[in-house]
Amino acid sequence: MPLEIGLWRVTDRATQLAPSKMPYESRLEQLILDDPAILETELLILGHQVLTSYGKFIDILGIDVEGSVHIIELKRDRTPREVVAQALDYASWVQLLSNDDVREIFQKHHPEDDFDVAFSDRFGGTPTPDDLNEAHSITIVASDLDDSTERIVQYLSGSYSVPINVMLFRYFADQGNSYLARTWLIEDAHPDLQSAGGKRASSKAPWNGRDWYVAFGLENNTRNWLDARTYGFVSAGGGEWYSRSLRKLPVGARVFVCIPGSGYVGVGTVAGPASPARVATLGVNGVQTRFVDLDLHADYGLDSGESQSDGSDLNEYVVPVIWDKTVNVADAFWKKGLFANQNSACKLRHELTISEVARAFQLETA
Repeated sequence: MPLEIGLWRVTDRATQLAPSKMPYESRLEQLILDDPAILETELLILGHQVLTSYGKFIDILGIDVEGSVHIIELKRDRTPREVVAQALDYASWVQLLSNDDVREIFQKHHPEDDFDVAFSDRFGGTPTPDDLNEAHSITIVASDLDDSTERIVQYLSGSYSVPINVMLFRYFADQGNSYLARTWLIEDAHPDLQSAGGKRASSKAPWNGRDWYVAFGLENNTRNWLDARTYGFVSAGGGEWYSRSLRKLPVGARVFVCIPGSGYVGVGTVAGPASPARVATLGVNGVQTRFVDLDLHADYGLDSGESQSDGSDLNEYVVPVIWDKTVNVADAFWKKGLFANQNSACKLRHELTISEVARAFQLETA
């Protein structure tokens, strides 16, 4: 049977309110555009009336903090067959969108805005994920729901795991006040959105093959940025999870070094492979010098054991770097939308970060 929403006014007794013809029906699309959270999911709107490659228009296209794309289609006065078929058709197009395609859609509909900055603003400073459109979902927005739509959507969702759901809105008027009530047709449907399949361009942002992000943590006096600037290195360790990604840095890579909580403090080129701090050497004034013999301000785990009883590697690993530019921690560069990551090192695909840090440090971006 069709889904129904009830609303009661409570005084000395409960009086049920009857839903009314929704005067907001023509405005519901604008209400969602003004505040996508009305759909219970924080979204950045990519576009409104987004033109597909075959000449049809998606009512609203959005993206969430994880980079998943949301197709939002209003039922209006269409039949269940029409609205569901149209939404599925849109999904077949959306699943093929690459990272660049997603960005181009946003830019077309927001020509004055930068996608990465808008993403950060919308999601409280969270940087854009490397992967965009790894998954997608379909939400049909309706002010009423018939048996046929309910059956079709539940069949697609329950039997074939299609990431489709209906958000039902009901309009109520009472004593001069207006109310909107909402509910999902299927509660907790597909918390893990459907991965975008099919043959398509990569969901990852393109990588220039050179630039890497490095997080240089200063916690517990384990390492010191003045040491890294003076002697030319980056380091990470205290566990395999922390050192594994740093050990993958290739010689010749350009590294953008960020101190978590402060900002970007250096850019340089990897001059040698990673080595445990106990055996690492660095070129100091033209002379290869053992890391342990340097006048260091931090301990770099040199006073702790090299491994745990289970064999886990606790070494601090040191990677030699020839600096192009470094600044004091107090002068670290940061602005909304720049990339940050919990990994010690990863490929830097974030064009905004590369260009802004290079500009701030007066370096060439190429």
